[in-house]
Amino acid sequence: MDLGLADRVFILTGASRGLGFATAEALVGDGARVVISSRDADRVAEAVDRLGGPEHAFGVTADLADPSTPRELVHAAQERFGRLDGALISVGGPTPGTAASMSDDQWTTAFETVFLGSVRAARTFASALPEGGAIGLVLSTSVKTPLTGLGLSNGFRPGLAMVAKDMADEFAPRGVRVLSILPGRFMTDRSRELLEAAPDPAAAAETIAANIPLNRIGEPTEFGRVAAFLLSPAAGYVTGVAVPVDGGALRTL
Repeated sequence: MDLGLADRVFILTGASRGLGFATAEALVGDGARVVISSRDADRVAEAVDRLGGPEHAFGVTADLADPSTPRELVHAAQERFGRLDGALISVGGPTPGTAASMSDDQWTTAFETVFLGSVRAARTFASALPEGGAIGLVLSTSVKTPLTGLGLSNGFRPGLAMVAKDMADEFAPRGVRVLSILPGRFMTDRSRELLEAAPDPAAAAETIAANIPLNRIGEPTEFGRVAAFLLSPAAGYVTGVAVPVDGGALRTL
């Protein structure tokens, strides 16, 4: 199936590795061009090389918590590639711990980065998109069910999903789609690091997989292909929804 991605341009935040990078790979593989951002300059440069170099990708070292970052990314896309057709907004997971154990400072910091940074980016990107544009927010299955020991995520991710739903209503008359994507467990570099820190990494991975109906941890490419489809013209009638990509782990509808 032709997703209609040829020559389209997408911004992807937090995309120097992990699920954001996997989505960038899927988009580029189908003919799109991407502007990726991350706080780590070396990782951004490496990611651009892996995506095929400047003909296919442009990298920006930036922090989504900085109010100037979304506009900088829009400018980069328009200057480098002459257009902007969509965006995938992803930020790193907040500090682990229960909701009650988090201090005021930790809640405030997470609000600035995870919540407000994402909202600011979404509204800035939406204002620059033409008819047919799309925005995806990479959230978490904590949108639908709490994750043990991740109180900040449990607090902010559901709110972001509702923000996406509200924005979907607001921007739909302009033909701009907004949706959320809820990843489950994927074998990203970060996941590997966490597993390797366990006393028995293989046993830890088996325990995680046993709680997933498909009985395995997902590969980032499996997320990337779904995200690329949802951002593409082929999904042009999909908006305002939260789409789980989790191997069936969620027990809610």
